[in-house]
Amino acid sequence: MKKSRRTFLGNSLALGIAPIIGTNPVQMLVNDKKNEKKLKILILGGTSFLGPHQIAYALKRGHEVSIFTRGKTIPKIHKKLFSKVEKLVGDREDNLEALKNRKWDVVIDNSGRKTKWTDDTAQLLVDQVGYYMYTSSISVYYPFVGDDFSENRSLVTKIPNDATEQEQPTYEYGVMKATSELATINAFGSQRSIIVRPTLIVGPGDRTDRFPYWLARLEKGGDIIIPGQKDEVVQYIDVRDLAEWMIRLLENKAAGIYNGSGPGFKMTTNAFIHGIHASYNSSVNYVQIDDLNFLKENSIIGIQPWVIQLPQFAGMSKSDNSKAIQAGLQFRSLSETVSVTKEWWYSNAVSQDRRDKILSGEQSFMKREKDILVKWQNRKV
Repeated sequence: MKKSRRTFLGNSLALGIAPIIGTNPVQMLVNDKKNEKKLKILILGGTSFLGPHQIAYALKRGHEVSIFTRGKTIPKIHKKLFSKVEKLVGDREDNLEALKNRKWDVVIDNSGRKTKWTDDTAQLLVDQVGYYMYTSSISVYYPFVGDDFSENRSLVTKIPNDATEQEQPTYEYGVMKATSELATINAFGSQRSIIVRPTLIVGPGDRTDRFPYWLARLEKGGDIIIPGQKDEVVQYIDVRDLAEWMIRLLENKAAGIYNGSGPGFKMTTNAFIHGIHASYNSSVNYVQIDDLNFLKENSIIGIQPWVIQLPQFAGMSKSDNSKAIQAGLQFRSLSETVSVTKEWWYSNAVSQDRRDKILSGEQSFMKREKDILVKWQNRKV
């Protein structure tokens, strides 16, 4: 039942551009029945995390789906459904032949990792497709300074001259996403463009270990570090909530820009951790480390799914999702997200090697956690 609700995002954030599309919210009814009008949907990408969930929901609602990929990634979730999907093969860098002389009602651009890619496909499809949906990111809001993180927030399209070497990847990603949004709107216009800016996406099929780490860590129990202040907030969205809502936006021809973030209420990081642990029976002892200097000295700044409140990231978990909610975005409970993610995590879709590395691999935070706790206790004496 639903209820209203990449490594550190430091390499996935950036400045962006001034929004062009109007932001007046449109109240929409959420219809979970099959859509009356069958859509022909083209997904650029579609075999990884978000795409399979979009495909599953679209097929459930009676739509036809084509995907355009390089033909190299084998889906690890909803695999059986791909027999019902038209598979077009090419390369967004230099081979779009399979997309020529074809018509679709809508396109979802999940794989736009270069502005050129989005520009090329948007220009090619502008007379072949009714609506173009670009999957962007809240990274276009970097640096996250200030209080307004609505879709009206002014964005930046270039990297500042004074950006540090550490900031460079952060800016590059966000600028790419922002300028790809522009490419979409320049080709399709504001009335036929749908821009979705997700926050941290979690759930079954996750290709990162950001959210699964906390499931595995809390299951193991013991002394567990909670970094940051008790009142810091966290934002995330279940991949299924995001995927299903995006399909409904297309059905409703809901042109506009939307923050795809959840949950549907203000959640603190501590509530988030306690919420996950409620699905386990392990004995835990939480250790709150709220000294920012200590956290920086011990490289505990980027433990997802939340971000320590350094000035440039202070607002990253504060994106305004009110417009998205008015446009039909709904949220599963955290307990349901944990339950389904846990089921997926222990399925054949995830290798045992990956499960082992999440707690014992060289990059695992847990390998350092015990020593850090000793340092923290000695510091507090």
